[in-house]
Amino acid sequence: MVIKQTAGRDALGDFAPKFAELNDGVLFGEVWSREDKLSLRDRSLVTVTALMAQGLTDSSFKYHLESAKKNGITKEEIAEILTHAAFYAGWPKAWAAFRMAKEVWSEKTDDSAMTKHAASMVFPIGAANDGFAQYFSGKSYLAPVSKEQVGIFNVTFEPGCRNNWHIHHAKTGGGQILVCVAGRGFYQEWGKDAVELLPGDTVNIPAGVKHWHGAAPDSWFSHLAVEVPGEEASNEWLLWRIQIRRQRDAVAVVEGHLSVVNLVAFWEHLVPFLC
Repeated sequence: MVIKQTAGRDALGDFAPKFAELNDGVLFGEVWSREDKLSLRDRSLVTVTALMAQGLTDSSFKYHLESAKKNGITKEEIAEILTHAAFYAGWPKAWAAFRMAKEVWSEKTDDSAMTKHAASMVFPIGAANDGFAQYFSGKSYLAPVSKEQVGIFNVTFEPGCRNNWHIHHAKTGGGQILVCVAGRGFYQEWGKDAVELLPGDTVNIPAGVKHWHGAAPDSWFSHLAVEVPGEEASNEWLLWRIQIRRQRDAVAVVEGHLSVVNLVAFWEHLVPFLC
């Protein structure tokens, strides 16, 4: 997998374009991408150890610690790696590295389960999917795999997380393909039973089909989302579930197919019945 990196161009593209090119294109685009020679997990281990040995516990060190975590190195493993390296690199350097590692591995997520899931696949988990958080019931993560020719993204769901009902629209073509790469999840089309998804399973979703997908309650889940090219393509996100409580009555529930753009009209229609 080719690592897409733009840090060099973003920070030094105007000042040192050749250095930026070598950083993004050669170091990350070629060296880090030779996974047939050395896995991303092992490259993270080597890089973290090398930076610690030089005493470079700056923002770049934190970036590589975060990458190591995403690439499957657990909290127990990083503690052992830094302890072992301390005898060769120096005790003060280990102290500095531990302070930053403790911060990176101290998030409230289930680190052991998340890192084991990351280690079970070749694609990175990526960053928190905050831009689409409103359409997910739970926490999800997004890692771009390809943004050229065909968009491909690795989407990871924490246990129990699923996205809302949604539709991929297109005048011609369009739709989406899911390729399951790790964990266990489900896919459901409107009016049909949910289907279990396991690594290696593929789902072809034509344009215009209302559906959702996400993780099983007891498992992390990752799939590649492949954007099928289409004319006038767009996504419509629907409300998964709406609960309306009256002060002394039971909960009214409307399932599944209410478009976000029609929410105002829905409330205007419903309010007289709740008053």
